[in-house]
Amino acid sequence: MMEKKITYFEKPGKENTDATLKLAIERAKELGIKYLVVASSTGETAIKALELVKNAGIELVVVTYHRGFYEEGKDSMDPEIEDKLRKEGVKIVRQSHILSGLERSISRKLGGASRTEAIAEALRSLFGHGLKVCVEITIMAADGGAIPIEEVVAVGGRSRGADTAIVVRPAHMNSFFDMQVREVICMPREK
Repeated sequence: MMEKKITYFEKPGKENTDATLKLAIERAKELGIKYLVVASSTGETAIKALELVKNAGIELVVVTYHRGFYEEGKDSMDPEIEDKLRKEGVKIVRQSHILSGLERSISRKLGGASRTEAIAEALRSLFGHGLKVCVEITIMAADGGAIPIEEVVAVGGRSRGADTAIVVRPAHMNSFFDMQVREVICMPREK
């Protein structure tokens, strides 16, 4: 039996980013976890995470939006920030969202919702947007070869910043139901 505390933020949002990253790295160190997987659209959260993992023995993996997410043919992350992260040895994963991707395009065009979108909405509604993001980025990082299938700590939020961190054993997209969320480190109470 193990007893651990979970930190609950009153509301979701980027104001929780610093605390979320510190809690995530602290738990990764306690468990001897080698990978911190962080969602970052602009690179702001990634830069904060980079400063905190230096000399911690933890490899930072940043997962960002696919090219064209906001604007056709453009990346959401500033190229200078991305260059800085890469020079520091950070792996950057840029790919389509596993829990929407092509399915969202079909739903927007034809209406209705897919089973994949139903899974995403269930995670969002029950546990918050950040937990859905943590699940999604972990699969994306595994599928992109940036992390092995072993326990990692994942950090996510909504749009900007971070407010959720989990310990998770990832899975690949084609074995989604083998994924295990093993611990919630922190999350907002209000969804």
